[in-house]
Amino acid sequence: MLSRSCLVGLALLVLEGALRGAAYAEECPAKSTSMDDVIAVLNAAPGCGPAMKLFEACAYGASGDAQFGEVVEKKCEADFVGQQKPPQKLSYQRELQACDRKYRNKSGTMYISATAFCRAEVAQRYSQQALKAAGQKAR
Repeated sequence: MLSRSCLVGLALLVLEGALRGAAYAEECPAKSTSMDDVIAVLNAAPGCGPAMKLFEACAYGASGDAQFGEVVEKKCEADFVGQQKPPQKLSYQRELQACDRKYRNKSGTMYISATAFCRAEVAQRYSQQALKAAGQKAR
C-alpha cells in the first residue's frame, strides 16, 4: 500500500513539473499558425539562437517543420558557411546527413519534424562554434 502511495505522489510531482514547464514555454509570436506567418517570424529573427527559440515555440510537430527548419539552418549557416575549410564543410555535411538517416525508416510526420530539429541543432552548434572562434557572443 505504501509503495502505491509513493508512486501516485511521484506521478503528481512529475505532472506538476511538466505543467509548470509548459507555463514558462515561449509562445509563438507569429500573427497566426499559418506557415507563411511562422516563416516570416523566423526570417525576422536577429540571429541563429533567436531563430532556434522561435522554431521551438512555433513548431507544428509535423512535416511542416521541415520548412521552418530550413529557415533556421540558413540563418545559422550565415555565421559560418563562407569561413569553413574543406574538412569542416565535410564534417558539417556528414552531421546533416546523419540527421537525415536517423529517422529515414520511420513512418509518420513527427519524424520529419525530428529530422528538421536535428538539422537545425547541428547548424546552431556550428554557428555557436564559429562565433566563439571569432570572439563574438552567440546570437
